[in-house]
Amino acid sequence: MSAQRPKPSKIVATARQNFNKGVTKSLSRRINLLKGFLKFLKENEEAIIAAMFQDMRKHRQEARCEIHTALNHVKYLIDNLPKWVVCVKRSKRWVDVLDGLYVYPDPYGVVLVMSTWNVPLLTLLPAAGAIAAGNCVVIKPSHNSHNFGHLLDTTLRKYLDPECFPVFWRNADETKELLEEKFDYIYYTGSANFGKTVHLAANKYLTPTTLEMGGKNPVYIDPSADLELAATRIMWGKCFNSGQTCIAPDYVLCTKSLQKNFIKHAKAALSRFYKNDPNSCPIVTHYHFKRVTGLLHGLTVAAGGRTDPLLKCIEPTIVVDVPSNHPILQEEIFGPILPIITIKNYEKAVEFINGGEKPLALYVFTENTTVKDYFIENVSCGGVTVNDTLMHLVVEELPFGGVGMSGMGRYKGRDSFDTFSHKKSVLVKNSWRIIEQFNELRYPPYSELKTNIAAFLLQYRRGPTWIWIFYVLVVLMGICVGCLVYSIL
Repeated sequence: MSAQRPKPSKIVATARQNFNKGVTKSLSRRINLLKGFLKFLKENEEAIIAAMFQDMRKHRQEARCEIHTALNHVKYLIDNLPKWVVCVKRSKRWVDVLDGLYVYPDPYGVVLVMSTWNVPLLTLLPAAGAIAAGNCVVIKPSHNSHNFGHLLDTTLRKYLDPECFPVFWRNADETKELLEEKFDYIYYTGSANFGKTVHLAANKYLTPTTLEMGGKNPVYIDPSADLELAATRIMWGKCFNSGQTCIAPDYVLCTKSLQKNFIKHAKAALSRFYKNDPNSCPIVTHYHFKRVTGLLHGLTVAAGGRTDPLLKCIEPTIVVDVPSNHPILQEEIFGPILPIITIKNYEKAVEFINGGEKPLALYVFTENTTVKDYFIENVSCGGVTVNDTLMHLVVEELPFGGVGMSGMGRYKGRDSFDTFSHKKSVLVKNSWRIIEQFNELRYPPYSELKTNIAAFLLQYRRGPTWIWIFYVLVVLMGICVGCLVYSIL
């Protein structure tokens, strides 16, 4: 059956033909497409929840959270798109006062959006942004999300034109074949290792790329923080989706004196969440289960620690006294294990964080404004949440993306539209013959005099503003009134 499916070259060529015909460009068409995407989410909510459970045993409430975050994002795009698609006038210099200066948001063309297995629906949100921007989109679900990929492949075509928005659901080898095609933009969510492969493939055609790749997201707990609240929110963020999220808290930094109380409150929070069930956090595959449990070797377990290889479950676990060279501090954990690293103060915490790769997310728990500002100003990262975890992802007005090894580019809300739109500059010159006399300065034969005059005229000067135009009009009116009074007298 798979042999009957079109090759990547055919899929991309068909999408490009439709884009060149302008099928996806009009505002009304874009809004209708987004409404179709919205309808897909609403009418297939139970099927999406079932697919996520079958793929990774994602809890129903967490799956619904993902769906409703997606719904809000698409609604936000629909509501705001009419004011985003208009061209923007730019301020003029005096020399441009008779011309038109505009910037048009122009769709790139055919966009490839590659999603990951851990939050398959949220990583399709860039596809909605690409649609809003007027592009055709090739949607590539993770080959590890078998049931979710099958659902998209068979169902999304009922809501979105499959010639403009095809779903390419294949194995890893065919994914590499897809990357050999020429796209106008590529958006990828996943591991840094494969992100490098995507970026290398994009370089072949100088294709602009957004990469969202995660990393080691630190949590700093300040002595001024509400420790019980901090422990509850940190453990929720750590265990959401069994810790298999790119913005999950990866490790905690706090003083030695805070560590004991934090562990006490964290245990209480976990007991409240899961009733001490050792199988509360399922891991997606045996490979990932083996990798995550392997990170526990040689560590002191302060809470949790039980595992079940048969069910691929890991109890939420806190580890302490972690050696600086231990693998758990070198690689992204992507599971429900939380190391605690003790430091002297917040300045040392920032120093520790900056000693590694730039994180996708930084979490700071503090009531001290000086501490909060110090982290924001001195840590380069994708985003910061103060006194909570994960929640910056669901705010439409805030862009989401990484920096350095945690990624490049951003999306969400207006930033989704901007990411998939080329800002096309347009200059509309007047064609008055009288103005052409000034243009003689730029035409041959050249001379030193012409050059000097042209340089003077083209020198940057702030253009006229409405207040100056108002002043000029007032002066002219005053002159006219004065002349009229003088003629009467």
